[in-house]
Amino acid sequence: MNIHIGFDLTYECVVATPIIFMLNVHPSRASDLITPDRLRLTPPVSINPYIDGFGNKCVRVLAPRGELRVANDAIVADGGKPDPVEPGAEQHAIADLPHDALVYLLASRYCETDLMMDTAWRLFGNVRAGWTRVQAICDFVNSHMAFGYQYANATRGAAQTFTDRQGVCRDFAHLAVTFCRCLNIPARYCTGYLGDIGVPADPAPMDFSAWFEVFIGGRWFAFDARHNVPRIGRVLIARGRDAADVAISTTFGPNRLKDFHVTTREVDQETPSALRASLVA
Repeated sequence: MNIHIGFDLTYECVVATPIIFMLNVHPSRASDLITPDRLRLTPPVSINPYIDGFGNKCVRVLAPRGELRVANDAIVADGGKPDPVEPGAEQHAIADLPHDALVYLLASRYCETDLMMDTAWRLFGNVRAGWTRVQAICDFVNSHMAFGYQYANATRGAAQTFTDRQGVCRDFAHLAVTFCRCLNIPARYCTGYLGDIGVPADPAPMDFSAWFEVFIGGRWFAFDARHNVPRIGRVLIARGRDAADVAISTTFGPNRLKDFHVTTREVDQETPSALRASLVA
């Protein structure tokens, strides 16, 4: 299948402001791009791309005083299959983990393992290790919390999320990631696109989505504590320890996000040439 992804954001800066954007499709999906994944900035400003320490594509810009509009449209080819499920995937001993997985066992800004360790072992210590334990964590988080955009709180970590029992998709992911790390399961936070493909349409405005990945059975698997079912059409933007590592924009000066629109939808395999042309323009 083909998936049309995109966004249209407008920032208003009080003074010229350096910004780091993390909005491009993750390099691991670059070969799936049918049309270019290119940021369009109005007014035009210089873009300096780089790859960060987690392998995500970032761009640096100096936003002018006033409004800066950042937009993008692309078509991504996708296999159209739900997230893989392997109930037999086993948990690894820490001594057997690859070096690059170890950082995802540590506490981070929004995943306070020191505060949640006792709770994690009390809730899940007797659950079979591996896939079964991760799924039990997702089941608990999904039933423990209420989802709502009105519950968004940029400073809330996993410990407060556990107490508040409410949040947005990033809070679901942070709590699940924290429980996994407490139980010695490497877990990393993911952000990207997830449209209503294969599920009933959600009437709420489209947004970026958060999920997480765990290292079990010799590879990384995607889990989603908010939806808690395998989904079709995830398009990764970035991975990190938590949301602090993968913010869509990191600004170094006073500003406000004035307008925000996100698009994720399945399009015909034979996308009309007019649409392709409009995406490239």
